[in-house]
Amino acid sequence: MTAETSGGDLSRLRQLNALAVLKALKGQPSLTLTEVAKRTGLSRASAEDVVRELLGKGWVAEAGATAGGVGRPARRYRFRADAGRVLGIDIGGHKIRAVAADLDGDVQHAARVAVTPGMGRLDRLEAVDRAVAECLEGAGLGGGDVWAAGVGTTGLVDGAGKVMLSEALPEWTGVDLAAHVRRLVPASVLVENDSKLAALAECWRGVARYAKDMVFLLAGLRTGAGLVIDGKLHRGFGNASGEIGALPVLGWIRAQEHLADASGEAGDVFAAAREGDKAALAAVRRYVKDLALGASALVLTLDPQMVVVGGGFSRSADVLIEPLRRELDRWCIRTPEVRMSALGDEAVVLGAVRLALDDVEERLLDGRSPLVSHL
Repeated sequence: MTAETSGGDLSRLRQLNALAVLKALKGQPSLTLTEVAKRTGLSRASAEDVVRELLGKGWVAEAGATAGGVGRPARRYRFRADAGRVLGIDIGGHKIRAVAADLDGDVQHAARVAVTPGMGRLDRLEAVDRAVAECLEGAGLGGGDVWAAGVGTTGLVDGAGKVMLSEALPEWTGVDLAAHVRRLVPASVLVENDSKLAALAECWRGVARYAKDMVFLLAGLRTGAGLVIDGKLHRGFGNASGEIGALPVLGWIRAQEHLADASGEAGDVFAAAREGDKAALAAVRRYVKDLALGASALVLTLDPQMVVVGGGFSRSADVLIEPLRRELDRWCIRTPEVRMSALGDEAVVLGAVRLALDDVEERLLDGRSPLVSHL
């Protein structure tokens, strides 16, 4: 740890040692001083000094003692996940969701505001304001208590948090979401496409936790994809990875229309198919064929361990998964494991929380976190 410093800067050395201890404690139920020393490379005496300082500043708490053995039980210490808060926001066609979470990603409070697909830019942004305000108030927080915010939205998003292109929401292209949310929470604000955030959530707390390479399919009133390569969300050079649906020949643009053509609402079609209705079964087959064509192109390119299907239609796994798997068998050299998301409509907002936590952790390790200013 000390090899990272030069010139005898003791203040920086103390900060680096404190960051190393926090990194070791984060994500663990608790550790003893001996375990902290082993994980950080510090001497036990140095680890004890750092832990004592962090205890005084409120970033670490005692977690009881280890029972058994000879002599006095060893004290244990844990990272205080309640030392800070992050915010996750999901901006969709039918709802705006906002959740406040601690530094372990556990949701403390959530708020939901209903919207409509045809709603204009100003009305939708006003709904975002309401959802955030309700969430923060319910969690007993002010905007200044938030360390970072993650935002999920439809469409292409640039690296600065501006929507470059959105065909699903009217007047949404060109919206600077990062700047808008920063008015509500003066913190680091990161904006990402909703399919990508859903993929991130699946690898964090969903069915893809053990998959290093994964294709996430957003199956609902529109179709999208998110890619995870070697355990990391893949964005591409211009943040446009996974936008294979832009090719009309693949059918993703029209896929959901097969379900609406049968009897109106997609949920009604799936319910009828479940009961064996021939017209509904045919509509589902046409939908799955269009979905599988683009999915097969992604599978053949990436050769993933898993394909996860999420979005609004994920509740109909019993009538979707097997037909999709059969279609992938037709086109793919190797069909990966096909799973339905267990996160449902929580996937995007949880992905937004993970995005915010990743930012906090990155700033924590390089000395830019709010926490570091107190070290």
